[in-house]
Amino acid sequence: MENVRRYRALASLCRQQAAYRPLQNWQLLGQAEHFEHLAEIALKAHFDACNAQREEDALAAAAWETPAAA
Repeated sequence: MENVRRYRALASLCRQQAAYRPLQNWQLLGQAEHFEHLAEIALKAHFDACNAQREEDALAAAAWETPAAA
């Protein structure tokens, strides 16, 4: 999650700089979009890892709850 904050902070900084540098406006806005894209990828990876862990925990709990046939 720390990477997501960093990417979003960098994107914000690029957008702020674009307001003050009209000649490099398109480059800075492109970099901002790139950092936002990286933030989305990192966020998706984080939630995928959390959901995978939750599924593993649910499967392990179900294994303990399944009655054994005698």
